[in-house]
Amino acid sequence: MTDTGKTTIKLVMILAAAGADVHADDATRRLVVSIPDRKIALIEAGRVVKVYPVAVGAAGTPSPHGSFHVASRVVRPTWYQPGKVVGPGPANPLGTRWIGLGYKGYGIHGTNIPLSIGKAASHGCIRMRNRDVEELFGLVQVGDGVELVSEVSPELARAFAQGPGSTVSPAEATTPAVSDGGDGQ
Repeated sequence: MTDTGKTTIKLVMILAAAGADVHADDATRRLVVSIPDRKIALIEAGRVVKVYPVAVGAAGTPSPHGSFHVASRVVRPTWYQPGKVVGPGPANPLGTRWIGLGYKGYGIHGTNIPLSIGKAASHGCIRMRNRDVEELFGLVQVGDGVELVSEVSPELARAFAQGPGSTVSPAEATTPAVSDGGDGQ
């Protein structure tokens, strides 16, 4: 099997893991991030609605894995780091939207470095192209479940490979442990 085939299989496993812990009133909508595939899927009622490419944490600052939920949504966020504040605008590392995961400064956000998409380049957050995170922002609500998975089931890989319209069963969900790191990038 090729590396691409193995990656696709891993991604399907991730989507299957996504059904574990959803906090929203509408528990049928969730996001699944495949860390190894560097993709995020919006899933509603067991169907993949949209898949986007993302950047994930670099080797030294990996993205956490586990079950989270959308804890906040911010238009034109401000980036805060010790000794540095970057307001909304083209220099902001968070881009145009912030979707907070309710875990130690981690989130899904835009970027001022679009060439980083598809790479392991962040400080642990999930980066998206600004146009993609703006679209996703309009499709999710506070409370929606978010799974960041580092291992992919065959079902999840199949769903990512087939894209929108494919199905993901929450019955095969597994929830990996949460790992630390990150600083809002």
